[in-house]
Amino acid sequence: MEENNNLKKIQEAIESLPDNFSILEEQIDVELQMQYFEFTKDKTNNQGIEDFEAAEAQLYDPEISETDKKKLLVRLAGHDKVESFRIIERFRTQAEGPMRNWAILAIQEARMILQSSLLDEQQVYISTGLGGKGQNIRYFITLLNQDIEEDFTPTQKKLIETEFQYFLNKSEGELEEMNFDKGFALGLFLFPLKKNLQDIFKSFIEECNQYGNFLREDVIITNVKQLSIDEIRTFLNQEENIDEEENDT
Repeated sequence: MEENNNLKKIQEAIESLPDNFSILEEQIDVELQMQYFEFTKDKTNNQGIEDFEAAEAQLYDPEISETDKKKLLVRLAGHDKVESFRIIERFRTQAEGPMRNWAILAIQEARMILQSSLLDEQQVYISTGLGGKGQNIRYFITLLNQDIEEDFTPTQKKLIETEFQYFLNKSEGELEEMNFDKGFALGLFLFPLKKNLQDIFKSFIEECNQYGNFLREDVIITNVKQLSIDEIRTFLNQEENIDEEENDT
């Protein structure tokens, strides 16, 4: 019951989004995103900057710690000035690793604040671990063979890829990648945020299973990150143990 209520609240929040929302395209680790949001909530990181030239110099100064540079990017992002936005943009082009992703998050915030100021209209940006494109969210999906210790046949692989692409296209989605491992079909795809993702899976799996009932009805889907085979198997084992415990009671 609680899970259904949470899903209902999420769906209601999505439906209430304005038509002009934007989605962060880059794939950035969710933990790093949460760290960035924690920095923005710290009032000491929201102090204004008077000398933008000096601030930009500090971003490239090897004597300045990474933590201080992160704080500086957050402070720059809080300005509704094009100059501040350009400083972050220039830094992002040469930054590497976590600092580059941090700069991307700062650019997103700076763009939102700048547009809100120029257009006098609240801007909404949405970010997930896997990013997106336009108004589509990127998802990672695992489809399961009825026997996860058996490979899909060449015919089954072709059917999965063809039918999944067909059902996605009908909903203005896009299949970006489909790979196969023993017992699993692993896909990366884009899907409109405001459309019900669950609607396509029942029809898709039913269509495939007309040719041998080889797919399980359950799927694993996430927009947080791409899962490894070990992570998928660990998740399935945990679910199996939960089911056995419930049956025992």
